[in-house]
Amino acid sequence: MLSPAIFCMTPESQIKEWFKTINIAGVPLVPQELLNAIYSGPFVTLGKEEFSNSQNANIQKWSAYIKGSVNRQAFFERALDWASKGNIDDYMSIHRNDKNINELKKYFNSVIDWISGVFIDVESEMQGLEWGRLYEEYHKKAYDSKKVSAEICKLYSDPYIKNRKGIFEFILGSSVDTKLLEVRIFDEATKKAVYAAQTAKAEKKGRSNCSHCAIGHDANKEKIWSLSDMDADHVAAWSKGGATSAKNCEMLCKTHNRAKGNR
Repeated sequence: MLSPAIFCMTPESQIKEWFKTINIAGVPLVPQELLNAIYSGPFVTLGKEEFSNSQNANIQKWSAYIKGSVNRQAFFERALDWASKGNIDDYMSIHRNDKNINELKKYFNSVIDWISGVFIDVESEMQGLEWGRLYEEYHKKAYDSKKVSAEICKLYSDPYIKNRKGIFEFILGSSVDTKLLEVRIFDEATKKAVYAAQTAKAEKKGRSNCSHCAIGHDANKEKIWSLSDMDADHVAAWSKGGATSAKNCEMLCKTHNRAKGNR
């Protein structure tokens, strides 16, 4: 058994390894439980009283945005993660002997209040998002919560969106990055049918089956591309109301499709 004096003089990196070794045969500690043990002191005690207390009246509100168990330190970990910008270990080392957690609570509540102020409707997909990062990136921008709510409702009802969790960052980022939504792409049957019709029409006219190549002035003006060399594209961009349907599908050579982007 190590004496308290030796324990206190031991480098924190070595203490971490001891705790990991001790817990191999027992119930494994989650990372935050391990850090709590390593940096035990007034700061951890106060932090656990605030964020690891299942009787805290705020837990229900926080649970809308934070995933995990209060008893397994998920809320304390998230508060530390947000305040430290992801450097929990260093943050706990610096504040280990603090007699209050005012800074931690202030930052945590700022994030929570910002989320609930921008998004007045609580959706299940909000739980566990990277709210600390999103707060840092977007909290200085102004949002109309009623317009945000209407936009969320619209996106939730869109059958082409596969990733609802991406809706919130999509809106925060001015509804530009459609990759966040994983918009449903054209299926193989649609692509093959459109390719066949488009190619037959192009061959009849002696032009390329890529409409962008056909209006060019280089060697590809009459080139017939294979299906594997082409990508399906929305004629009218999804973000501008275009549907993921055969009527709104056009096959373009890979070069022109990538150049078109979201126009």
